[in-house]
Order: sequence, then C-alpha cells, then structure tokens
Amino acid sequence: MPLTDPNLLADRRRLRRKLGFWRIAAVVAAIAVVGALALNLGGPDTGSDHIARIDINGVVTDDEALLEMIEDVAESQAAKALVVSISSPGGTTYGGERLYKALREVGKTKPVVADVRTLAASAGYMIAASADHIVAGENSIVGSIGVIFQYPQAQDLLDKIGLSIKEIKSSPLKAEPSPFHEASEEARAMIRSMVLDSYDWFVDLVAERRGMDRSAALRLADGSIFTGRQGLENGLVDAIGGETDIRAYLEGRGVEDALEIIEWKPANDPTRQLIGARALDLAAGFFGAPARISDEINRLTGGKLFLDGLVSVWQVGGEEAAEH
Repeated sequence: MPLTDPNLLADRRRLRRKLGFWRIAAVVAAIAVVGALALNLGGPDTGSDHIARIDINGVVTDDEALLEMIEDVAESQAAKALVVSISSPGGTTYGGERLYKALREVGKTKPVVADVRTLAASAGYMIAASADHIVAGENSIVGSIGVIFQYPQAQDLLDKIGLSIKEIKSSPLKAEPSPFHEASEEARAMIRSMVLDSYDWFVDLVAERRGMDRSAALRLADGSIFTGRQGLENGLVDAIGGETDIRAYLEGRGVEDALEIIEWKPANDPTRQLIGARALDLAAGFFGAPARISDEINRLTGGKLFLDGLVSVWQVGGEEAAEH
C-alpha cells in the first residue's frame, strides 16, 4: 500500500539520504585504505644498494622496535651506510646507552653519520656520539652532557591535609628516596654515588668518541648546551651543513654519491604490520582519529609520561637545565 502521509515520505527521504552518505563514506574509506596499502607494498626498495636513514625524534626510551631496526640495518648488505637524523632533548640514560651500543655495532661494518637537526642534547648527544661523523646546523643545539635523578616530595602536602604514611622496611635504604619524607643523608649519598657513576661513564664515552682528553670532556660536561657552531669549535661536532656534507663525507669513506637515501621505519605496531603504516595513517587521517593510542599519549604529554630511573635529558622550556 503506497505511503500518502507527507511526513512519513519526508522521513523516508531523510533516512535514504543518511544511508546513502554513510555508504559513500564507507566506500571512499575502503578505497583509500586499499590504495594506501598498495602504496605501502610498493614502498622504498631496501633490497637495492642505498644509504639507510633512521629518525630518532622526541624523548629517548628503551625502544625495542627501533633497536631491532638498527640491527637489521647492520645486517643488510644493501645498506652501504647509515645516517641517523636526531631531534631529541634526551631521555633515559639506559635508553640512550642501548641505542649508542646498537649504533656502534653498525659502525663496525659501515659508516655511520649523525645528522643533528633541531637538537641532540643529553642522551640525544650520547646517540650522536656513536657516529663516525657528526653534522649539525649552525643553530642546532648540542651538549647537555650529564645525568639527573628526580623524585617527587609530597611531605609538606601530606602534613597540610593531615595524612601520614607509615612504613616498615628491611633496612634504612630500602625504597629510598621516598616521596613521603625527606631523604636521609645516607639516601642522598647513595643516589649521588649512582648518578656520578653514570655521569663518569657518559664523560668517558664523550672523551673516547670525540678524541678528547678526559679533562677537556669534563669542561664541556657541566650541563651546558651549545649551538652547532660552538659545537664545531669545542669538538662536539665535526661539520656544519646537511645532506651535501653528509654525502661528501660518505664518498670519502667509499660510499657512492649516487646512492639513494632511503628512510627505514620500525614496524612496532601489529596493526601497522598487518595493513601497512601508510594505509593506517591515511585511514586515521580520514576518520580524524589517532592511529595508535600510544601516539596520542605521546602527543598530549610531550613524550615525558613514563620516564623512570636515571635520566639524561635537557628539559626544553622547563625551570631547570642542570644535569648533575
């Protein structure tokens, strides 16, 4: 029986329009994902001779996916050299140590160049020091050599609200320093000893890799930061420039200037591995949602949410820049 009620007819037309819109949107999204997947499958050919490039951006942490990729570069017969592009204020000292050692392994079989972009400070500079040659911009930031251990202190707040935390522990230094009371002199001495031991390791690393006397490295290791030009003068940087200078150095190491520089990316997400990074990123852009929750957390927190332990980091915009 045909509908004659004008209101019902209008409702049906609106419903059809809505359904039509979402059908079209679904088709467009599917085409976009499939197209991006095809592009991803037809991505850079890392099987042909090339110069590999990896990017290390943001806060340095213990990143297994990145370490695995660096190991793959070391084992690749097609990657004739490695360029490490760094834009990092540093991060965990342990994370920087692992990346440093992984890149030194690459350096045993092929040239490694550090390309310092905005900054390579603290653990970021530790990573740069692993390279055979460091290239920076005139106004890049380098240095901030040192280690810091931070912990919160909530005793005054607890006193104001009338709350106390009681504890029973096996020995005086267990779980020290505590956020619930002032650290004892013994606890301070323990932490300072640990920080200075890590600091000595960092200073020795810089002295060895930059061909300096330890006394010269110590003079630079007071937490100071330097421009690229200053770094060139004090020995923390080898050259000011960019890709042309990097290629010139690599050519001197026997790497053909004509080789393409190809960016390697870690496959650190199961979804990215399944459909490809380009497809996932394009789909995320289409729907206006983050591709990974971890990406969104890093964006909202500046990547500083989960730092723990000994830290080598230059806090951009923070109240303190002291490193030891």
